[in-house]
Amino acid sequence: MTPALEPLRRIAAYAVATDDEGRVLLVRASAKSGTPGVWSLPGGAVDHGEDPNHTVVRETAAETGLSVAVTGLRDVLADMRSLPHRGVTIHTDRLIYSVSVRGGNLIDRVGHPTDLARWHTLDEAERLKLRPFAAEALGLSAASADLRPDVPPTFPSFYAYEGPDGLHRAQRFAAYAIATDPHDNLLLTRIAPGYPGGGRWHLPGGGTDYGEQPGPALIRELVEETGQQGRIIELLGVASHRDAASLGPEGYPIDWHGVRAFYRVVVDHPTEVTIHDVGGSTDDARWMPLKDVAALAPDQLTEVTADALRAAGLI
Repeated sequence: MTPALEPLRRIAAYAVATDDEGRVLLVRASAKSGTPGVWSLPGGAVDHGEDPNHTVVRETAAETGLSVAVTGLRDVLADMRSLPHRGVTIHTDRLIYSVSVRGGNLIDRVGHPTDLARWHTLDEAERLKLRPFAAEALGLSAASADLRPDVPPTFPSFYAYEGPDGLHRAQRFAAYAIATDPHDNLLLTRIAPGYPGGGRWHLPGGGTDYGEQPGPALIRELVEETGQQGRIIELLGVASHRDAASLGPEGYPIDWHGVRAFYRVVVDHPTEVTIHDVGGSTDDARWMPLKDVAALAPDQLTEVTADALRAAGLI
C-alpha cells in the first residue's frame, strides 16, 4: 500500500530525437530526482500559458545542450506516479513529439534533476532502467516501474489557484473528438450561456479525469455528452490556447490555459443525440452535415474548433 499523498497534476512535453545511426537521445535522472539512475526522454513540464511545442524545445536544450525543431506529434499518454519523498502523487499528461536536431553539443549537468544526456541504440535502451512512459513511446519494455497509488486520489476536475500576480490560474488537459457518422455528418455541441464561448458550436469532449488515459476519457465524454458510442481512428494533433482573463460561471476572471488533444472518431451507428448533463456547459448537441458546418460563420464556432476542423480539412 502506498501512503496517502497530496495529488498534483501537470502537463509535460517530451522529445524523441534520433541521429544518423538510428540512436535515440535519452537523459538520466540524478540523485536530486525521485528515481536516480533511471533514463527517460528529454522534456518536462509545460509552463502556464506555454505552447507545448515550445516546451519540448526549451526543455531539450536545457537538459541536453542540443537545439531541436519539432517535426510531428507521436502520441499522447497519461500516467500516475507516487513520490513519497516529496509527499505527492502526480498525474502527468505527456505529449510525445518527434524532433530533429539543429545543432549544439551534449552537456552533463551537475546538481540538476537530470545529469547525463547520451545517444543509445534501441538495443542498448532496452537494457537500461527506463521510465515506463519513455519505454512505451519507444516501443520497448520498461525495466523500471514507477510507484503508483492503489487507487486514483480524489482530485477536482476544475482546479484554479492564485498566481504570482494575484489572478487565479487554471491549466487543464482535455480530449476532443472530430466525430463523423457514415452519412458525412459531424457531431457538434453548443456551449451554454454563461460559459466562455457561450452560444458557439464546439467539439464533443472535455477534461480528462485524474488517472485517466485521454483515449478512454474521450469515449466516456462522448457518451456522457451526446449518448453516442464511437471508436478512435487516429490522433490528429494538440492545440494550446490561453485566455488571460476568462470569465465563466465562477464569477471572477481566471487566467485559463487549455491544452487539448484532438482525435478522429467514427460513430458507426449514430443515434438521436441526448444531452445527459442537463444544466451544464452544453445546452445543445446535434449531427450537422459537413456542408452546413463549412457554411457556418466564423463567430458561430469556437476558435479551437475552427482550428481543429481546418487541420482536418473539413472546413
